[in-house]
Amino acid sequence: MESIKKFIKKYHFIFSLCFSFFIILLFHFTRIKELKIYPVFMNLIIFWIFFSSLFNEETIIQKFAKLTEGELNEPTKIYTKNLTYIWCVFLFIQFAISVITCFLSDRIWIIYNGCLSYFFLGCFFAIEYIFRIWFKKKHNS
Repeated sequence: MESIKKFIKKYHFIFSLCFSFFIILLFHFTRIKELKIYPVFMNLIIFWIFFSSLFNEETIIQKFAKLTEGELNEPTKIYTKNLTYIWCVFLFIQFAISVITCFLSDRIWIIYNGCLSYFFLGCFFAIEYIFRIWFKKKHNS
């Protein structure tokens, strides 16, 4: 069992990439409508990871921040905790929209889940990154 965990941990990126590629090919060549729920599950999983971390001693964002910044000061801990709440709201909205698009036309589903959701994610991350730089300058000076 331990060797399987090590193997999966070592090659998890390749498994994720292959699984995603398989789903894309399966959807493209078979036109199975049930595969429209793939983005729903992915959004739900990511939302759940962020949301469940709110009930731990450190949120997932605090853990990432500790990896890059080292020990966190109190304003940064508060900021990262609040940021986790904000990401949860954003991710839940992404999840809800992906559920709605499953019941709409294929064209709308493709436009949202294949393009707009990534665009919104990128914009949200960029805005948060710019705010993070401002926050660091304000609280480290």
